[in-house]
Amino acid sequence: MTHPFLDLAPLSAARFASVEDRVARLLNTRQDVVIMQGEALLPLEGAIRGTAGPDTTALNVITGPYGRTFGDWLRDCGAMVIDLAVPFHTAVTAEQIRAAFAEHPEIGFVSLVHAEAATGNTNPVAEIGEVVKEHGALFYLDAVASVGAEPVLPDAWGVDLCVIGAQKAMGGPAGVSAVSVSERAWARMAANPKAPRRSYLSLLDWKERWVDGGRTALPHAPAQLEMLALEACVERIEADGLETVMARHASAAAATRAGAVALGAGLEPYVHEAREAAPVATTLRAPAGVVASELVARALTGDPALPLAAGGGALAKEMIRVNHYGADATPGAVRSSLTALGAALAERGLTADLPGALRAAESAWR
Repeated sequence: MTHPFLDLAPLSAARFASVEDRVARLLNTRQDVVIMQGEALLPLEGAIRGTAGPDTTALNVITGPYGRTFGDWLRDCGAMVIDLAVPFHTAVTAEQIRAAFAEHPEIGFVSLVHAEAATGNTNPVAEIGEVVKEHGALFYLDAVASVGAEPVLPDAWGVDLCVIGAQKAMGGPAGVSAVSVSERAWARMAANPKAPRRSYLSLLDWKERWVDGGRTALPHAPAQLEMLALEACVERIEADGLETVMARHASAAAATRAGAVALGAGLEPYVHEAREAAPVATTLRAPAGVVASELVARALTGDPALPLAAGGGALAKEMIRVNHYGADATPGAVRSSLTALGAALAERGLTADLPGALRAAESAWR
């Protein structure tokens, strides 16, 4: 018995390298790009553990739950961590980063999430990168949610470690991920006695056994199906055009935000300023007296596949997420999500203007 997912010819080193090259072109980077065989938490953790140690003073920006995780990893490495936390309804600013350097000139590492799908905000990485570059710190960026939804430019922004995943705006698999690594970051790892070696977390192992060897022999058997899926999703982005894919996400965000405002019934954008709202997902604040998770559960009864979710943890009481990324960055997904939310609000006895919301969403689609 045959199956399209089985009995495939082995993935060659040359084909693996060609996928890395296509990801590098997607990021417009000349840095080394390593595709790691696991979900994006693998390179996110590996990059921190490879570059941070007891001699590291790190500025860790927290605009959502992943920033908190990065701070924990940095502390585990023995780093002195300075947390810069901002309310989840906003974004961090370059001025706040500059003030942190002024107060702590010893900062040598900056960790930042580009777009927080969990909280719906996005940070001005280009402006922040200029500040980080002025002070010579190593710049680590989580661009897992943002890649494909908005520009991600490691070289132009001075990012030394840029981690991406394909499972959100790229519309690809979750089982593989990638990181671009600058020469400065490689040198920092090589000089770090605490950098993982002979470990699944080790980026240095990839460099020595794969990059430095001319990418002719894979260090271990690749995740073949996930690699083929990644190749396919990059091909699809190339065929559509990256600008077109990003524009589709921007339109989905604008339409969802406008539709939610017009829907009324006490529903409002969680991120106050549209310019600080991520194009990958729109977060909404539930009406007073309404538990967000209960409202979402009701909205999903008609169609559990809708891209709706409640916020995580304590945010489950107040935050609703519309995850309009990848295949859901469409007018249809936006309309269906607004319709389901409108119906759930009406069941709670709240007056929701669904026709007005759909008109507003249609007008806002660019």
